[in-house]
Amino acid sequence: MDCKVKINRRDCLTGAAALIAAASTSGCDKEAPEAMIDDSLPSSGFTKKSTAEDVTLGLDLSGQVALITGCNSGLGLETMRVLALRGAHVIGTGRTMNKAQKACDSITGTATPFELELTNLDSVRNCVENIFQRGLTPNMVICNAGINTFGDLELVQGIEKTFFVNFLGHFVLVNHILPKMIENGSGRFVHVSSRSAYKQAPSVGIDFDNLRGEGKFDSGEAYGRSKLANALFSLELSRRLQGTGLTSNAIHPGLVLTNIARSAPTFIRKAFDFLGPYVAKTPAEGAATQVYVATNPALDEISGLFFENSNAVIIKGKHFLNDQSMAEALWGVAKEMADGYLT
Repeated sequence: MDCKVKINRRDCLTGAAALIAAASTSGCDKEAPEAMIDDSLPSSGFTKKSTAEDVTLGLDLSGQVALITGCNSGLGLETMRVLALRGAHVIGTGRTMNKAQKACDSITGTATPFELELTNLDSVRNCVENIFQRGLTPNMVICNAGINTFGDLELVQGIEKTFFVNFLGHFVLVNHILPKMIENGSGRFVHVSSRSAYKQAPSVGIDFDNLRGEGKFDSGEAYGRSKLANALFSLELSRRLQGTGLTSNAIHPGLVLTNIARSAPTFIRKAFDFLGPYVAKTPAEGAATQVYVATNPALDEISGLFFENSNAVIIKGKHFLNDQSMAEALWGVAKEMADGYLT
């Protein structure tokens, strides 16, 4: 974008914002659904400017164990830092042991690194076994790791890669951890979804006939599909957890200054680098919602909801976040995809 003298700074920022919005919401219709704070629940009092430290101020998480996927950068690193700061023993997972170790060593508090490669279901299963062998059972699991490829179709074990990493790997992880957490009788699952789940997913929601690249591939829809899958996973998990003392909720962290767009086309990266500091959240702000949902005492019995800016929201307009039949169907398909890797 050429910001010449005739274009003032505000006009340039607005133009870059439009560029990013167009690139990140391809496939959205003009009447996209919007989020409204759920007035049936008390307001948290926090806003989009609140940080993870703000939402945990005064909390003592001593004795709590928190598992965070993707701890080595961005939201995962900040989430780990703040939970450890408040006294939790953090299980930090990274794609390699070196990355996880480096992240855990960088924070103050108790953090134990584990290798977790979400494109490898053997790695997922082994990670959980290693966690249990260390005598650790999480009180909270934050499914934070994710990718956005921006490129052409890639398959992992015959499954579209973004769907595999963002959803299926976490599906296997959670199902392996679940029995021991149920034995404890309490715990929280937090699924990092996105507004893309209701603004960018395919028009039919989860297009079950296109999860293996059978049809046309659109990277924006693929990302939206994976984030809708995370929200539906949370919804169905919440239903299955009724009466166990455990909860499951999904969240949208916001547009955050992280490296998730590292594989985006150059013009998008440059626009984001230029505009990001003005319109995007910092990692401290972006981590707030997932940390709030994982730790706030007021949410002990709150399950099956979608949170933005540390408040439960209701989505107005057409969307599939609350489609229970789609959530059940997704669970069944995920079990088939993960055949041999679930207990």
